[in-house]
Amino acid sequence: MLKGVHLTLLVGPVVPVPVPQVVLDALTQIEVVTPDEAAGAFTLNFTLSVQSPLQTLFLLSGGSVVPLLRVIVVVTVNGTPQVLIDGVVTKTEITPGADQRHTNLQVTGDDLTAVMQKLEFSGLPGLPYPAMPAEAIVALLVAKYAFLGIVPLVIPSIAIDVPIPTDRIPTQQGSDLEYVRTLAERVGYVFYLDPGPAPGMSTAYWGPKIKVGVPQPALNADMDAASNVDSLSFSYDGNARSLPIVYIQNEQTKIPLPMPIPDISPLNPQLGLIDPPPQKFRVLPETAKYTPIRAMLLGMAEASKSADTVTGKGTLDVTRYGQVLKARQLVGVRGVGPAFDGLHYVSEVRHTIKRGEYKQSFNLSRKGLISTVPVVPP
Repeated sequence: MLKGVHLTLLVGPVVPVPVPQVVLDALTQIEVVTPDEAAGAFTLNFTLSVQSPLQTLFLLSGGSVVPLLRVIVVVTVNGTPQVLIDGVVTKTEITPGADQRHTNLQVTGDDLTAVMQKLEFSGLPGLPYPAMPAEAIVALLVAKYAFLGIVPLVIPSIAIDVPIPTDRIPTQQGSDLEYVRTLAERVGYVFYLDPGPAPGMSTAYWGPKIKVGVPQPALNADMDAASNVDSLSFSYDGNARSLPIVYIQNEQTKIPLPMPIPDISPLNPQLGLIDPPPQKFRVLPETAKYTPIRAMLLGMAEASKSADTVTGKGTLDVTRYGQVLKARQLVGVRGVGPAFDGLHYVSEVRHTIKRGEYKQSFNLSRKGLISTVPVVPP
């Protein structure tokens, strides 16, 4: 591996263990994708001899003979370990190698959210959760996966809706993952698993996109020796935003009252100083039949889907950047120009690790032009 970069691969049923050196020698490439809201994914590429027992192991796991083959990828950069993915194998594929004595084995998988899709409840009566708000339901569902080291982190919504059992009882439809994500979409939240901080541990986050906190080291472009990115570009779309309008019905007059819902929350501040107002309205007439709290939550969910007007993408070399760029956090940008310099939200990161190379490609997003901070920290 590269100087200052150390790779650790753990594989095993339920409780993974470090693989022997022969497995690392056969490993040619690792690719890990960490998106903003969807499940993380990984791909392992091996070059094996035809008689290698590793082919049988991974092929059985891809064929579901091994119920749960867990894979953890840990990379240590300059002494700081980072868990890139904690997932399970879902598919294996063998292709011919460079000669008749070797084959290429590709192992793909998803993060531990794949385990939350094992049981389906679509054909069964929905599981009831009487007098339980969405926050309590999520915590109860995630608690079932504590044996995998998953710890729930549930952020209460601004307006908690506790259903009255005589009025309605929430029931589960679909798998645990589908139901948890449905509950998140109803209030404008996201749900994902954040691996780490230690191997074998994960945090099940259910809450809003967090666009506050200490930013990561800045991405420097066109700054001569201080540049630490290979490429970086931005685009601006002023017509991407829309304003949802919900209707709240008056109990006495039965007249629905329109109410616009902005897309600003305490954990989702405006990262750009100048941003045009929404160019179109999105009316939600069905909210008139709901309670005021539920209608407001649906409006907040639609407001959170309003597209960011500024998007960026780029690539970097981790050894030059000095650490691993993390998704779902803030990062500073310098050297691009006053319109796009400032803080941005890292919406996706793709890791590509080969022998002697560690590259990352990333996507950035924010609402508005011109930085809201006077100085971007280095």
